[in-house]
Amino acid sequence: YFMSVNRGKQSVTIDLAHPDGARVLRDLAAESDVLVENFVPGTMARFGLGYDDLKTVNSRLVYCAISGFGQTGPYARRPALDIVIQAMGGIMSITGEPGGGPIRPGTSYGDITAGLYAVVGVLAALQERERSGQGQMVDVPMLDCQLSVLESAVGRYLSTGEVPGPVGTRHPTFTPFQAFETADGWVVVAIVGGVQDQWPLFCAAIDHVELIDDPRFGDGHQRTLNYDALIPFLTDAMRRKTTGQWLQEFGELGIACGPVNTVDKALNEPAVQEHRLVEDAPHPRLGTVPLVRTPIALSRTPNGPLGGPADLGQHTDELLTNLLGYEPQAMTALKGSGAIGGIEDS
Repeated sequence: YFMSVNRGKQSVTIDLAHPDGARVLRDLAAESDVLVENFVPGTMARFGLGYDDLKTVNSRLVYCAISGFGQTGPYARRPALDIVIQAMGGIMSITGEPGGGPIRPGTSYGDITAGLYAVVGVLAALQERERSGQGQMVDVPMLDCQLSVLESAVGRYLSTGEVPGPVGTRHPTFTPFQAFETADGWVVVAIVGGVQDQWPLFCAAIDHVELIDDPRFGDGHQRTLNYDALIPFLTDAMRRKTTGQWLQEFGELGIACGPVNTVDKALNEPAVQEHRLVEDAPHPRLGTVPLVRTPIALSRTPNGPLGGPADLGQHTDELLTNLLGYEPQAMTALKGSGAIGGIEDS
């Protein structure tokens, strides 16, 4: 887990509660473009390292604070972990099958969503700094981020007052738009109405042409309203062929579809292999470790070799000496007092 989320990073270990450790971080902030922290609000200020403190040493600093509930408000001082944010943000209430209990999605959406929004906020602040010459604070509440990605669930509630619930793999407004069991696995089929409704093609493929002109199923909205009447036809038909057969047939018709992959199969999809998403990265003790690289490709700036994860404190000496110019005697004193650590302390 540590290696997968810390690829390409350098590591310095500092005791921020130690006065000399706080001074080291202030020195780093003076030379930095961006500082990101995710302590409970008030923690960094208690160490003399809040935004108001650090902007005095670097007015161009972009200071990004990720927290459960933001820097202000009734919950500001509450600690929060991913599952707490997922629960409070509503996603667990709309995940799973109808009538079932709340389900946590299989990845840390609360953490990841906040991290991605933090990147957007930091980039916006850096771009604004090009005009103003000034840094600023970026406040990223995880709870707000979680609600912002509920998309249609929030929109439907605000528009209708109806509280969304779990619908399994279905889409709340389009049908068919879900995973179906096949003869040997599962396949996802997604049909949306528009200029060319693919419903007739789908009906022909599953040998139920009588459904094409059935007024109950005339468009995606009607099919959703009459889902209970429609779904037995679809589930029975889809079980008659394998996932591979359906993928070939639907693919030839231009119908959006895909297999429900396990992680190993997803990593071995030809498209993923083409993009070389998995790459061996160097590690100071293990030689190399396979990791997932960034999925973003730029046309003029190719991705360089994937940087491996660092051990805790691996770059403390290097960065503080080369970037800040600390002398060996100062480094020895800082280590002796416990203000900083090195790889030997990990």
